[in-house]
Amino acid sequence: MLKTIILTLFLLIFHGDNKNFQTLNSKDDGYRGIWYSNEPSKDEYVYKYSGGLGTYPANHYPFSIYIPKVNKTFFCFGGTDKEGKTLLHEISYYDHLTGLVPRPTILLDKETDDAHDNPVMNIDEKGYIWIFSTSHGTNRPSYIHRSSKPYNIEKFELVAATKEENGKEVPLNNFSYLQSWYTPGKGFLNLFTHYDENVIPGYPKKPRRTISYMKSQDGIKWSEWYDIGAIQEGHYQTGGQFGNKIATSFNFHPYKGTQAGLNFRSNIYFLQTIDFGKTWQTADGKSITLPLKEIKNPALVKDYFSQGLNVYINDLAFDAKGNPVILYITSKGYEAGPEKGPRAWYTARWNKGNWEVLPVTVSDNNYDMGSLYIEKDETWRIIAPTTDGPQLFNTGGEMVMWVSLDKGKNWKSTPMTNHSLKNHSYPRRPVNAHPDFYAFWADGDARKKSASSFYFSNKKGEVFVLPRDMQSETAKPVRVK
Repeated sequence: MLKTIILTLFLLIFHGDNKNFQTLNSKDDGYRGIWYSNEPSKDEYVYKYSGGLGTYPANHYPFSIYIPKVNKTFFCFGGTDKEGKTLLHEISYYDHLTGLVPRPTILLDKETDDAHDNPVMNIDEKGYIWIFSTSHGTNRPSYIHRSSKPYNIEKFELVAATKEENGKEVPLNNFSYLQSWYTPGKGFLNLFTHYDENVIPGYPKKPRRTISYMKSQDGIKWSEWYDIGAIQEGHYQTGGQFGNKIATSFNFHPYKGTQAGLNFRSNIYFLQTIDFGKTWQTADGKSITLPLKEIKNPALVKDYFSQGLNVYINDLAFDAKGNPVILYITSKGYEAGPEKGPRAWYTARWNKGNWEVLPVTVSDNNYDMGSLYIEKDETWRIIAPTTDGPQLFNTGGEMVMWVSLDKGKNWKSTPMTNHSLKNHSYPRRPVNAHPDFYAFWADGDARKKSASSFYFSNKKGEVFVLPRDMQSETAKPVRVK
């Protein structure tokens, strides 16, 4: 108890009187998403990527979890105030019995409009809801909160989390690009990124995005950070879980001098652990020593670097036998517009000792992120904005459901949205997805700041919009298609 009090006081001192330290636990009167843009392009497309990004990025997971015990899908998101000025971390749920959503709970104000700071969530075996408030790099702090009661969003408490560092307990107050995986009886294994300086030759202030993992049985005391990849300028990773198997798929950022290596991301790698992070293996079960430091290594799934192609990893799922399937996009460059196309979609499936790479479709932007679903009957589905939206060659578009009955060899598409005024983007797959709340995303004008609304679809492809302004404590989402 004394140690917890001391750590809490330390956090108070560390964060000072910043507004974002306050746990707000207030109610919003609607669902409004954060609008965000990255890297102005000085052309007709305006930005490298942009739009309603309340469920961004692909490297954050999960945003939503279905709990059969209470028949609710809980979800968190990057919200904003009515002026769209600041990122609010919010949480709510969809009640499958009533078909209603309550007013969302505002957990905190992150005091930025950067959607890289969007929250992710998890739910432990006792039903407590955990919110991990990420940060984009080291300029802002990160937080961990836990619900005061199981399966309840009314009140959250700040966790005085610590990590082990050089044999000592120190505050855990910064992490980026987090994906949280929970195993009953063992606890959390979180994949994440930390930023390291003085490691890129000739550029001491240029940060490397080092991908890592950390573990905790109780969500309060965390292990030391274990690095997975430290190749050249770093990586982006996207993880997945199948039973006791936790896996990560990732690309790498090459050395690019004064340019950003992340804009030239390439290759696909895969690693897995079946003993909660004690050891890591390639897809064929061969043990590997971490961290990876060479471009060519046993974890390599597909070499796109030698072809001069960029790689954007969207999702990682597993078939009924636990074989991984990676969903990703390739392109000729980081800029928006037709010159760097086509944006080619592929799946890479571990099949009988080899990676089987198959095409899916094409779209018009590198950040047309989609989610991959593999059902127990081996039906594959992808929900993604692969049809042109109102802002051509910008992030997102019109949502489409793709279905394959032969493990990715052939696909049939069905439109989910059409005649939209704003691009839809970043549909996310809930953990234990219920057929009535099957994907969750936001929209937004991809060329100028706009209001952003949230949507979800059912397994049939019917789309519903969450209310932006609520006159009562609960409301029924409205079907838009």
